[in-house]
Amino acid sequence: MKNQRNRIEIDKISKQFKENMVLKDIDLEIGSGEIFGLLGPSGAGKTTLIKILTGQLKQTSGSATIMGRSTEAIDDATYIKLGMVLDDSGLYERLSCYDNLAIIADIYGIQKSRITEVITRVGMLDAWKRPVHKLSKGMKQRLVLARAIMHEPEILFLDEPTSGLDPATAVEIHKMILEQKEKGRTIFLTTHNMEEATKLCDNVALLYQGNIVEYGNPKEVCRKYNHQNKIRILRKTGETVILENGSESAEYISTLFRDNQVESIHSTEPNLENVFMELTGRGLE
Repeated sequence: MKNQRNRIEIDKISKQFKENMVLKDIDLEIGSGEIFGLLGPSGAGKTTLIKILTGQLKQTSGSATIMGRSTEAIDDATYIKLGMVLDDSGLYERLSCYDNLAIIADIYGIQKSRITEVITRVGMLDAWKRPVHKLSKGMKQRLVLARAIMHEPEILFLDEPTSGLDPATAVEIHKMILEQKEKGRTIFLTTHNMEEATKLCDNVALLYQGNIVEYGNPKEVCRKYNHQNKIRILRKTGETVILENGSESAEYISTLFRDNQVESIHSTEPNLENVFMELTGRGLE
């Protein structure tokens, strides 16, 4: 029998809104301690799947379980093990950062000392008295993440957690996500940022018009679609040389390095954006 701790299992989940089939026979297994990325453009069905998994929506057909319990019968004991960063932050705009987290502490019976610990970790100790409506978007997102990890959940659902943030803030959010993985938490991440997915995720699924069109480890998925299998070398003269990625090119490449002629060298392996475009004819944005 599979270890159900922190697992998410999805069996042929479909969701229809009137005439629009948003999800079509989705099959996924997300293991304990895994960072799983669901990639797709806006409107692909990413948020809908999260809402089904967290009991906010009921699927049209199929089934799903979290930690061995049906998502259609999630009880309080299961909810307390979930943390969520969704598109609607739900922060109390007129309350301070501290007071927003104090509400969560009261709900979960958490000691108030945990608030200071979490606020410090997300880099907002200097702003803990500041009302939420005076925070930047990046600071609000940090606060939402702090709220999500306050009660030390076993599974985190992160819906576009770095959307619209500046690169420096996004990097800090990435560090916090990886810290949660190190603690053994399972993370369900949605994003249309292929660099973010490649950096963070153990496995990804590419979602397009309600269908999963590809699944696997990000780097393995990219290698699968490396049709060219070439090496691109930029010489210090400014000339670009494209060679076969094989033993027949080894001597020439060695000569370039020996003569100090190489400015940069790259394989032509595609990224997830390229793979998505090949499969669907459009980008992830």
